[in-house]
Amino acid sequence: ARSRTVGELLAPTSPFDKKCGRENWTVAFAPDGSYLAWSQGHRIVKLVPWAQCLNNFLLHGTKNGADAVGTRLPRQSSESGQKNKPCEHIIDCGDIVWSLAFGSSVPEKQSRCVNIEWHRFKFGQDQLLLATGLNNGRIKIWDVYTGKLLLNLMDHTEVVRDLTFAPDGSLILVSASRDKTLRVWDLKDDGNMMKVLRGHPNWVYGCAFSPDSSILCSVGASKAVFLWDMDKYSMLRKLEGHHNDVVACEFSPDGALLATASYDTRVYVWDPHIGVILREFGHLFPAPTPIFAGGANDRWVRSVCFSHDGLHVASLADDKMVRFWRIDEEYPVQVAPLNNGLCCTFSTDGSVLAAGQDGSVYFWATPSQVSSLQHLCRMAIRRVMPTSQVKNLPIPCKVVEFLCYQV
Repeated sequence: ARSRTVGELLAPTSPFDKKCGRENWTVAFAPDGSYLAWSQGHRIVKLVPWAQCLNNFLLHGTKNGADAVGTRLPRQSSESGQKNKPCEHIIDCGDIVWSLAFGSSVPEKQSRCVNIEWHRFKFGQDQLLLATGLNNGRIKIWDVYTGKLLLNLMDHTEVVRDLTFAPDGSLILVSASRDKTLRVWDLKDDGNMMKVLRGHPNWVYGCAFSPDSSILCSVGASKAVFLWDMDKYSMLRKLEGHHNDVVACEFSPDGALLATASYDTRVYVWDPHIGVILREFGHLFPAPTPIFAGGANDRWVRSVCFSHDGLHVASLADDKMVRFWRIDEEYPVQVAPLNNGLCCTFSTDGSVLAAGQDGSVYFWATPSQVSSLQHLCRMAIRRVMPTSQVKNLPIPCKVVEFLCYQV
């Protein structure tokens, strides 16, 4: 089935604008669904109110210039208790932007720092931050509501390829870089760098937290997938099975599954707790043999993300296609065309997939399906119980297999 187009935000271009440097390497939605951000290329990040975008798509059709998303609205004020409608911002980051991540704070979640009274910033619940990872190795932290620069983090020596905030509201930020390291930052401690995670032999391409923030997955220019214990900052295990560089990863909403995308033309869905591959979604038929796994570069998978229903995975490949997969089916349930796509992510409510290409963003309606009561129960159980505990439950084998996503 063909996926329905919702809309597109096109980056402004001049007739003599070079295509190189206009790549959209990253697109992100705010945790509360209020904002969409993406890299337009040439150092520019665009921040737009997501609800306003959707309204404009409905009013004016799918096409929309990125500089004409609508009239400017008053910014959200943290001083008054009233939350006004958010407004759009154009941010010049000073260098090519490779990664973006939104972060919001939970006030009662304390920083690990002891000198709380010396902090320059007090991040409250009504604040929203945007982290941008740059070509020169810097990470800049911005106030989303004002567009003002708050922090400039400078420890990486190469491109910051990916960023992810811990989902627990602690404002712990992890950055993945071509300098072969991951770095852990505490933004509640004025951006203090807490830890360096070493182990990748080459560039690190991506990183993702588990929903409970206890595990970090990282992938890079090697065939292995790394899992880290974020309480001890130590490596839990390596997952091996890909035949080429692994470029993207994401946990399912219940933390029971992990999806990884590789240049070997495959997306794997793992049980990260025991290191087993549960599903394989191939983008080349027949699949390349291991010795030629890096040869089909017109089928390289660039990005993968999990839907919020826990049943669907979206992938984006160099064969000019976006695919939506059900985790229990072998073939895509929906497809959509996209040239030169580099990144994709689901909206906060899971109803729309956004994909970035050449400074622009394209949106599709996601497969809509009412989850079964069994699946909802499975997700509720798996949010609090790893695979090893599920296997020890005094329940029938078939139920154990279902809870472990093995059927």
